[in-house]
Amino acid sequence: MQNAKDDLQSRWWKLEEKFMDKFGKKPDVEAILFLIGVQEVRNLKKKFSKEQKQDLMHVAVCSLLAQSGYYKIESYDEEGWPHFQQLKSLPQYNIVEQENFLKDHILLYFEDVNNSFAEF
Repeated sequence: MQNAKDDLQSRWWKLEEKFMDKFGKKPDVEAILFLIGVQEVRNLKKKFSKEQKQDLMHVAVCSLLAQSGYYKIESYDEEGWPHFQQLKSLPQYNIVEQENFLKDHILLYFEDVNNSFAEF
């Protein structure tokens, strides 16, 4: 199990390095979720309300977990925001395991050639 954790950490550091090269600072998980949410909604406006930022992070989490069959897009509203349907229960993890689970899905997301941060 330690090798998998070490591999996750080294892959995460490489992703952080790419973000640092692109944006000039090291992002936290919440910042990455925000950027994924913006990319998924395809809304590049400059300012978002606090509620919209939370909604974007929710879109990001659902989009990430859709990769593993936990969610699927059910519909889009008139403003282009996706709405998701939960397909299966999420695993019960402690806080560290939850973060690693999410980080692994973030890494999978950015390994997809269609999901770069070229748009940001």
